[in-house]
Amino acid sequence: MLRRGFDGFDWCFFGVVLGILGVGILSIYSVTPANPSQGIPIYLKQSMWVCIGALAFIATAGIDYHKLARFSYIFYGIGLVLLVVVLVAGKSSRGSQRWIPLGPLAIQPSELIKIPLIMALATYYGMKHRIGWLQRLVFPGIIVLPGFLLILKQPDLGSSLSFLSIYVVLLLSVGVKSRAFGLVVLTALLLFPFAWGGVWGSLHGYQQERILSFVDPNYDPGGKGYHGLQSRIAIGSGQLVGTGLYGGTQTQFKFLPEGHTDFVFAVFAEEWGFLGVVVLLAMYGGLFLMGLEIASKARDTLGALLAIGVVSMIAFGFVVNIAMTVGLAPIVGIPLPLMSYGGSATIMTLAALGLLLNVKRRRLTLS
Repeated sequence: MLRRGFDGFDWCFFGVVLGILGVGILSIYSVTPANPSQGIPIYLKQSMWVCIGALAFIATAGIDYHKLARFSYIFYGIGLVLLVVVLVAGKSSRGSQRWIPLGPLAIQPSELIKIPLIMALATYYGMKHRIGWLQRLVFPGIIVLPGFLLILKQPDLGSSLSFLSIYVVLLLSVGVKSRAFGLVVLTALLLFPFAWGGVWGSLHGYQQERILSFVDPNYDPGGKGYHGLQSRIAIGSGQLVGTGLYGGTQTQFKFLPEGHTDFVFAVFAEEWGFLGVVVLLAMYGGLFLMGLEIASKARDTLGALLAIGVVSMIAFGFVVNIAMTVGLAPIVGIPLPLMSYGGSATIMTLAALGLLLNVKRRRLTLS
């Protein structure tokens, strides 16, 4: 059994994941120097989250995903309960109520519920042949809607969009008649002008200003547009080979806020330059290609949909985070998977990657 486990283990996959985690911790280390008065350094905390995430990786990779799928709706229901707890007794920070305090730590249910969502949708589509636009489009949409609205209420626009993207990608993966899908898109476009007023009004002031600063980069360069402006300056400062570790002016002199979380890519780009960014993008690209290969060769529909869901979730965070750091998208607070500091996001991403490896192992072994 041990030999079969190692035979099914993808060492290239593991090496790419470890490489991204390594450069992430190194970037966090460079931008958050140790300060005895602030307790444990942030890079050591991130290392601790990676270790906990490694345990989650082993668990989701080792347990047959068919067995996990039997409890997918229960896991998703627990996630919805945690989202309700956040709204009732959650911890607020910077205008958002997203965390449940657990002593000195805090968990973010909007991150942890993404895997149960993937499992629930994959189970729904994979366990029974679904025909008709009601069964393929509407019923799974009803599954997604409560979580989407609860996350949007926090408000957490980035996680809610990620939630929605998982549903859309899996829907397109199983196939839906172009007429039905086109009707939904047309209806959404027709209703958008009427719904936009309510959506805009539900956003907090800082979220509205972030969107305005994205539309017009010079809208508030010293306020809400400051993060995006400094991020672009940091990325440009890296030039071809970067400034080296501790060599970035934007990051080391704290011109760039949140360098260890949402803007860790800008920190990396300034220190390692264009060539370093090319290597980093190649690692992410390799990870996505390996994930899609696992999906294409999965032994059943359930495994394929689980793999597609995991790849879409991580790819969405990757694309949106980099897009917002280079000014191609509004700043919505989505971390860069495997690199940004954060306990819930790190553990969730590693658990999802373990699930991806699980799908491959079940194809290569009999159990």
